[in-house]
Parts: sequence; C-alpha cells; structure tokens
Amino acid sequence: MASFVDALDEGQSKPKKRKKMTKMEKYKAKWGYIFISPWLIGFSIFTILPMVASLAFSVMDFQLATPEEAKFIGLQNWERMLFNDPNVWQSLGVTFKFAIITLPIGFSLAIFLAILLNSHDLIGKNVFRTLFYAPTMVPGIAAILIWSGVLNSQTGWLNRGIENVTGYPAVGIGDEAIRWLDKPELIYFAYTFIGIWAIGNTILITMAGLQGVPTDLYDASKVDGAGWWRRLWHITLPMISPVIFYNLVLGVIGLLQYFNTPYVLNGGNGYPEGASRFFMIYFYKQAFAFANMGYAATLAWFLFIISLVLTLILFGTARHWVYYAGGD
Repeated sequence: MASFVDALDEGQSKPKKRKKMTKMEKYKAKWGYIFISPWLIGFSIFTILPMVASLAFSVMDFQLATPEEAKFIGLQNWERMLFNDPNVWQSLGVTFKFAIITLPIGFSLAIFLAILLNSHDLIGKNVFRTLFYAPTMVPGIAAILIWSGVLNSQTGWLNRGIENVTGYPAVGIGDEAIRWLDKPELIYFAYTFIGIWAIGNTILITMAGLQGVPTDLYDASKVDGAGWWRRLWHITLPMISPVIFYNLVLGVIGLLQYFNTPYVLNGGNGYPEGASRFFMIYFYKQAFAFANMGYAATLAWFLFIISLVLTLILFGTARHWVYYAGGD
C-alpha cells in the first residue's frame, strides 16, 4: 500500500509535459500574431509607453514650459496631493456626490425604458427605440451646447414650460428663478438631465439582455400565479444582472472621468461655489493651464488607482448578485 501511495504522490508531483505544437498549429499561431501585431504596436506606443512615462513624471518636477529643467523629487508630488492640497479631496467629493445622484436615476430609468421598449404590447416600439437612441448620434459638445440653451434661466424652454404650466416664476435671474447652472443645489440635476438625454446606449445594451431571457421562465411563472412585479424581481433582473453589472462598471469609470459637460457649460472654473470642479477638471487645469505635468501625472495615477479599486470591489461583490447561466 505504501509503495502505491508513494508512486501516486510521485506521479502527481511530476509536472505535466507541455504538448508540442504541430506544424499547422505553429503556422496558425504565427499568422495570428502577424494579424494582431498592428494592434499590439499601437497599444504599446499609444497606451503602455504613455502610462510608463506618466508614472515617471509623477516623481519629477516637470513643467511643460521648461522641460529641460525637469528633476527627480521622489514622492513629493504624492505627498502634496494626499496631504497638502485640499482641492484634490474637494474635487473628488464633487465627483462622488454627482455619481451618487446620477447613477441610480440613470440606471433605473434605462432599465425601465428598456423593459418598456421590449414589451410586446407597445405599439410603434421600433419608432420609440429609434427616438430614444437617436440622441446618442449627436456629437457630445453639440449636445451640451443645445442643453445650455434649454437650461438657460431666461430664455430656456424648460423654465418657460414650468412657468406656463405651474405659474411659478421660473424665468429670470432673481433668487426665485430656477437657475439650473448657477445654483449648487440644482447644477447636478442639470447635468443629470443631459446624461439621461443620451442613455440610448445603456437602453440598447439592456434590451439585448432582456431579449436573451428565456420566455419559458415567464410562462412557468404565470402558471404559478406570479404577477408582473414578482416576475421582474425574481426573473428579469437576475437574468439580466450580467448586463447591469457591465453597465455599472462602465458607468462608474465614466463618471470618474466626467469632464465635457462641466467644462463646456461652466468654463472649468468651478462655478458655482466649486460645485462644478470635478476631479478631471482639476487634473486638466494642472496639466494644461498651469503646465505642471509632473503633478498632473500624479493626479492621473491617483484616479487610475481609485478606478481600479472601485472596479475590483464591484467584481468582488458581483458573485453575490450577478447570475451567470453557466454557473461561473
């Protein structure tokens, strides 16, 4: 018995020999690398090398105006960012505050609209699908400029509509007027309106997930007497949870990089009262307004670390609420 166990242990301890590739497999692998080499070269030049360079800049005093005077300063940029620069934490607070407001609204509305547009009882759903997706085809900056007119407190049709319907004096420049872009308590809702206007991609991806849910599950639940809400909660949402997870990860990363809307509408100066000074706005100012590329590289890596940590947290919690049909 002992000799059998020893032989078994010896057999298990021996590493398995890697199977040699056949001539045809080598030929296919060679051409596979040849075909992906343009992407690999581009990824190395335009992604890997800039990341390595920015990591080097983060430990240097590097000014764009005087690059020849760049010098190594160790972790001074990191120390300044973490302990001596309150604008970093203020801008992070603004970013997370906006994310807490807009993420639940945007995701709930996208799921609701996707379910509605996927309904068999909706008349003219192809027309509605086109209308909801069409705004995503408008260039981002052009859409923001359109919304700057819509949200204008004096001439915007949104305020005029509110005033005409409710009688509330929404139009004007006084304190009673609804000044969407001038009041800290309203500006995040204005940004949310703009984001909701272009949730066509999220709706489209969610609809694709809905169309992959087996109809047999709904039929069986109806036989068991399940109502619409129970079918939604126990069948629809669990079955599309991978799609929700995918959209959530992209949404979190996208909000951490939120830049275009506050920069175009509020000039990137933090108006009003610092409410529009997002982290990416502060990074942009350091890099291209103050030409302090070393400190800007530190901010960029800090944002990358935050994004990575949040993504890992989401992936860590996914096993508790994301359902995969394959069981993995």
